[in-house]
Amino acid sequence: MKKGLTFVYAVHGNLYINLTNKCPCACTFCIRRNGDGAYGSDSLWLEREPTVEEVLAAVAEFSPDSYGDIVFCGYGEPMERADDVAFIGKELKNRYNKKIRLNTNGLGDRINGRSVASLLEGAVDVVSVSLNAGCSAEYNKVTRPKWEDGFDVMLAFAEDCKKYVPQVMFTVVDVISKEEIEKCRALSEKMDIPLRVRPYDS
Repeated sequence: MKKGLTFVYAVHGNLYINLTNKCPCACTFCIRRNGDGAYGSDSLWLEREPTVEEVLAAVAEFSPDSYGDIVFCGYGEPMERADDVAFIGKELKNRYNKKIRLNTNGLGDRINGRSVASLLEGAVDVVSVSLNAGCSAEYNKVTRPKWEDGFDVMLAFAEDCKKYVPQVMFTVVDVISKEEIEKCRALSEKMDIPLRVRPYDS
C-alpha cells in the first residue's frame, strides 16, 4: 500500500477533499479494495491526516474557479472529522462561489456519539448519503458497518440533514441487484429524498 499526502485531487471537473482514511464500513464494492488512488489520482492512502489549514491551502493551489463542485470524499468517511468538515466547508463558501457537497455513509452520529447534521448548516449545499440497500439485513451484507443498527442510524441522519442542508440525496451503486435498487427507490420516495443510481466507475 503506497501512502502519500494527497489532501485534494481532481476528478471529472470537480475537486475532492481527502480528509481521512478512517471508515466504520467495509463495503463489498469499495474502490479502496482495488488500488491506492481514484480515477488516476495519486495515492489517497494518507501518511497522516491533514490539518484544516493544509486542506484550505491545497484547495487554493488548484485554482477552484477552474472547477465545478468541491466535494468531501476521499479514501475514508469525511464525518470521522465532522467538526473539520463544518469548519472547512464554511471557509470554502466564504472564499469561493462553489457548491460544496458531502459524500457520506451517513453514520456520523454513531461515529461521533452525538447528532452532527446541524454542523453542516452553512457549510455544505448537498449531502449525498450512501443508501445501497432497501432494508437493514441487506445493508449489513453489502456495507458491513461496525454496528448492527447502522441502517437505521443512516436513515435518521439523512432525515435530520433535511433540516439544515438545501439538498439531501441518497445514492446506490449499480453493482447491487435491480430488485434491490427498486427497493431503495421505494424507500427514497417514502422519505421524500431523491435517489441517484451511480455507475460503479464514477
